[in-house]
Amino acid sequence: MSTETPIYTHPEIKTAMPGPKGAEIIALDKEHMTTSTARDYPFVIDHGEGAWIWDVDGNRFLDMMAGIAVSSTGHSHPEIVQAVKDQAEKYLNMCSHVFYNPVQAEYAARLTKMTQIKGNGKNRAFFCNSGAEAWEGAIKLARYKTKRPNIICFYGAFHGRTIASITANASKIVQRRGFGPLVPGHYHAFYPKTYKCPENLEVPTSVEGCIAYIKDYLFGKLVSPDEVAAIALEPIQGEGGYIVPPKEFLQEIRKICDEHGILMIADEVQSGMGRTGKLFAMEHFGVKPDIVTTAKGIASGMPLAAFIANEETMDWPVSAHGTTFGGNAVALAAAMKTMDLLEGGLMTNATKVGNVILKRLQSIQHPAIGDVRGFGLMIGVEVVKNKNKSVQPDADTRNKIIQECFKRGMLMLGCGSHAIRFCPPLVLTEAQANVAMDLFEDALKAV
Repeated sequence: MSTETPIYTHPEIKTAMPGPKGAEIIALDKEHMTTSTARDYPFVIDHGEGAWIWDVDGNRFLDMMAGIAVSSTGHSHPEIVQAVKDQAEKYLNMCSHVFYNPVQAEYAARLTKMTQIKGNGKNRAFFCNSGAEAWEGAIKLARYKTKRPNIICFYGAFHGRTIASITANASKIVQRRGFGPLVPGHYHAFYPKTYKCPENLEVPTSVEGCIAYIKDYLFGKLVSPDEVAAIALEPIQGEGGYIVPPKEFLQEIRKICDEHGILMIADEVQSGMGRTGKLFAMEHFGVKPDIVTTAKGIASGMPLAAFIANEETMDWPVSAHGTTFGGNAVALAAAMKTMDLLEGGLMTNATKVGNVILKRLQSIQHPAIGDVRGFGLMIGVEVVKNKNKSVQPDADTRNKIIQECFKRGMLMLGCGSHAIRFCPPLVLTEAQANVAMDLFEDALKAV
């Protein structure tokens, strides 16, 4: 399944980090790039191959974060590269909202057929460039369709970096601080957590408590349900800490939406496109949303996003929404080949290799590992001070673990206030997964 060269079995670090070439590029970047960019460690990419990635000084790393779940089919998958080359030789882009684009029509037919949406009839898609754009399009559609102004989102959520999407965000204050006033009409509810929390926590964490908050507090005191256009959520919260809710929670949200004529939006930007072993994470919960947003892994690293809805919902007039670059032909060619690979075995591989990682993580006996959760190759590890004495979050230890992994040649990322995420390319093999777990355990021992 993997296209990788078999000789690469382990990372190889040849230089101090950063190496001399890397240090030069980092200095140039710091001089000319915006100060808002956040880098976890001094890695400067040169090239990649499957789940392996090299820096400019020849150091080889095992990639367990895939550009934040973007490089779904691995780095420079030959079939993706060929699809991009073939389309680029024909034309790069011809605004798909002025002219018809055969690649767009063909991929739209395929994606909409595979996406599970509530309602009768066929589904329709709108293509754009990023997850934030897809989010904004979905919110516009919900408001237009229902003629209602308000949106309910969730604490811990992340939906993008535009003004409308940071209004919906509630995972890190730095994403919102200094940018007000934000978009009116947004309310936040609580997302359930199955892992035990500090005893003095004063917010609901159970399904019953979170649902009661919406019904009793939001609907009872702040916003009438007949003025709510959508309840919008990530089926598995990404930036919020890879939080997996109980199935009953999403089922209850669906009931609330049905009762009050509210649209349910599933933000599958990080959890979609095969990452959890299914095309979209909502399929694990037996719930069909009204609108789905997707991006990140949809085109193996090419900039593409979409939101999908039933034709009854996506019934708005010509020019109600538009884009210049959305539906770019080269990105869509990569998306079509990505879908071939997902259906051709990568979704199955995500489940199989994900289970290897889950079992290894669950077997680790270390006081800092409080919880392990996830589906497929979307796995979160909650880091606490000492699970035998306290479940207080421990961001410092989480950050040290990530740095120790980097020293050993493995790229990792945090999420939430104190969790670590495993979101590698879906081509990751069982052997590579076990190498990753060996490196992770070594990093734990060092911490």
